[in-house]
Amino acid sequence: MGNPIVHFEIRSVDPDASRAFYGELFGWTYPPGGFPGYTYVESGVPSGTIPGGISPLQGGDAMVTVFAGVANVAETLERAVALGGRIVQPATSVPGVTFGLFADPQGQVVGVASNDAM
Repeated sequence: MGNPIVHFEIRSVDPDASRAFYGELFGWTYPPGGFPGYTYVESGVPSGTIPGGISPLQGGDAMVTVFAGVANVAETLERAVALGGRIVQPATSVPGVTFGLFADPQGQVVGVASNDAM
């Protein structure tokens, strides 16, 4: 299995202001998400786009990141550490998905996610 980009996320100090900005700029709308303060992005394109969301900080800094699809989030995070990275957010499960964040050795933050239905 490859590891395609499966999701993007904008984590904001003020998610409502971010939603207003991107809604005005790109015409995005926001159906309710999986937990309080989080919304998915509806880009207006019927299919073929990478899904995303806008959320509160979740305990870290403001960022824009992408998530690669992996078979096992915890194992992938451990492998990132073994290769010189560091865990930014450990494996976290919400309904339907497990995700986590790591920083590569140069400090870029990237997410990994697995669909729990698989």
